[in-house]
Formats: sequence, structure tokens, C-alpha cells
Amino acid sequence: MSRDKTAVDNSKQKVRSAEVGTDILKALAELSPSTSLSRLAEHVQMPASKVHRYLQALIASGFAEQDAATNHYGLGREALRVGMAALGSIDVLKVAALPLSQLRDALNESCFIAVWGNQGATVVNIEPAVRAVTVVTQIGSVLPLLSSSTGLVFAAHLPERETIELRDRELAARGQRVEDYMDLLTQIRTRGLHHVHGLLMPGVDALSAPVFNAMGQIAAVMTVVGPTSIFHADEDGPAARQLLTAAQTVSWRMGYEA
Repeated sequence: MSRDKTAVDNSKQKVRSAEVGTDILKALAELSPSTSLSRLAEHVQMPASKVHRYLQALIASGFAEQDAATNHYGLGREALRVGMAALGSIDVLKVAALPLSQLRDALNESCFIAVWGNQGATVVNIEPAVRAVTVVTQIGSVLPLLSSSTGLVFAAHLPERETIELRDRELAARGQRVEDYMDLLTQIRTRGLHHVHGLLMPGVDALSAPVFNAMGQIAAVMTVVGPTSIFHADEDGPAARQLLTAAQTVSWRMGYEA
């Protein structure tokens, strides 16, 4: 056997070993917080003896660990460190860019994404509708908490301490009760999205859905806006379904598991 062929075979073997190790790490994550050797072997469809050999290597490198009391296996400190680094590198704007433009193409209505900033719900990316007259907010615009679908979706999912000052100020200006507001937030969480008809701007409807990160926290809100005469923002309509799909796609790419 030539040296070149031997080198190629060794390289293939290393790649295959890395793939097996990765499969076992994924299985440990899926079966977290811990699992037995037999269950892990069944999950990856490999002989337990083979899985055990790989586990020993993963334990030695800090990517897996074994509980001395139960003999169960779980992810180790190094795996958690790598995972946290990966989460920290995820940029919701980059992740949402393509789904946002695809949503605009599908609906031909203006679509934007907002994040929660110091002043409230802040627009950070816009895909305007392709028509002579479009409904477009500007990048950097801060939307009201109680009179925009975007703000209300944030309010439904953010901790109360982050919205209470803005909420109480807007409630006082509108002469509304906190109880009515809280009931609405419960409905938004139940439905998974929210729509408004001409609330922020007469003749303009809006439909919003949340984007979550890997820890289940709201990371952004995706919104579709359009003129009432042609845009149907009903929560059980086709636009709502497409918006939900887009928001769920971004959430999944952010690491969120529903």
C-alpha cells in the first residue's frame, strides 16, 4: 500500500471518527441533562461498546462527563463553553435578513424587524413593499408600547420590569386601566402574534410575531404593515401564517426549541 493511499485512508478515518463524536455530542444534548449508556447507544443506533469508547475520549477532553452516583452521561464543561460562545455570536439581524426579505416577496407588503432598545421597540431593518406607494417606517424609529402591534408583542414577552415605566406612562396618557392591558398581553401570548387595524396610523394595518433566542427570551419582533384597503392583517389569515412561519424559522436558527 502506497504512502499516499495510507494517508488518504487515515484522513478518512479521522473524518469518520469526528462525525461519530459529533453525533454522540448531539445525542447528549438531545437527551440532556443526562442519559444512560444503553439509551444513548439506542438513540445513535450504535453498539454500546463503540459509544463507550467515544464517551471516554469526550470525557478526557472535557466535552462529556459521567455522574459517579448514577453512571449517567451528560455534556461537559467544554461543550457548554463552546455552546455559549456560539450563542453569543448569533446576530438576530443577520439571521432574520433573508426570511424578512422572503416574507416581503411573498406578501408584497412592507416588513420590518425591531429589537428592544433603551427607549423601547426600535426598528433596525426594513424590507419595503415593491409598489408605487408603500407604508414604511424608518430605521431607528421607536414604536409605542401600547398603540403598535410591535410594542405590544414585546410587552407580552418581556419581563414586566423592562416595560413598566413606559407602560404606565402610556396608560396614563390614554386613560386606560392596567387590568385591560394585562388581559391583552395574555391573549397575545396565547395566540402567538398580534394585529392592529389603524391603531397607530389610520388606514394602516399591522401584524407582528415574536422571535425567540435559544434561552426562550424574546430577541426581536417581525412585523408586516400595509394599507387596510389591500392588506388583510387577520390573525387567522394567510399573511399571519406566513409571518408566523418566518418568525419561527428565525427563532429556530437562533437555537430556540418550542
